[in-house]
Amino acid sequence: MTQTPAFEDLLALVQDRSAALCSAVVGSPNLDVRVPSCPDWSLRDLVEHLTDVQRFWAAAVVAGPSEKPPTVAPVDDTLSADLLAHSAAATQELIAALRAAGPAADCWTWWGNSDVPTTSGAVARHQVQEAAVHAFDAQLATGTPQPVPAVVALDGIAEFIGISHGTADTWPHERAQIGLHAAEGESWLVDVTESGSHLIDGQHETDADLHGSASNLLLALHGRLPLDNLRSEGDRATLENLVNWPDLG
Repeated sequence: MTQTPAFEDLLALVQDRSAALCSAVVGSPNLDVRVPSCPDWSLRDLVEHLTDVQRFWAAAVVAGPSEKPPTVAPVDDTLSADLLAHSAAATQELIAALRAAGPAADCWTWWGNSDVPTTSGAVARHQVQEAAVHAFDAQLATGTPQPVPAVVALDGIAEFIGISHGTADTWPHERAQIGLHAAEGESWLVDVTESGSHLIDGQHETDADLHGSASNLLLALHGRLPLDNLRSEGDRATLENLVNWPDLG
């Protein structure tokens, strides 16, 4: 199974995917255009959301171990007037905080009841996915959707199962084993039970399988693409249950 990129590579990917979002926004003449994959948001809202998220996690990493989320300092007024400058500053703030902490520092996270570590390394990994999915949202809004880079998507599938599945409400359906198969050659076997979702090794019979590029698999898990963008085998209802299960808000 694909290894998670090294810590410095994760920081570079946060930078790259954040820049991809800003690049899509620069090409749009209308920041009030709706985002099809986040219909309650405009393109402006999307940029502001990622900016706020990155500043929040920078503060969480700097604060270190805590039972409560951090308090985020107000933004410099000279930056808040410039949407993209504000966004770029937040990205640099996050990367600087992560690099100063290193990958093993403990900090507050919202996934403490999952199997994923509550470390700055896990934050970096999650923020790659945050920036990557929202970069796709921005590209979709501006009519320029691009696949999520394979290195991001391949790690993102396991990361999504660890965090989004690991913190989801109880699986409300019968136990199922589901295979996810990326065209790049990687596969994941997900065992979903009343107690949650886990990746398992070895050869097992499955109830259903999804096949497609790593990007399409990841975007389907995040609710950005319909299942029809993938090739499915087995029980279709089980696959629909899987992608509809975590409440992504």
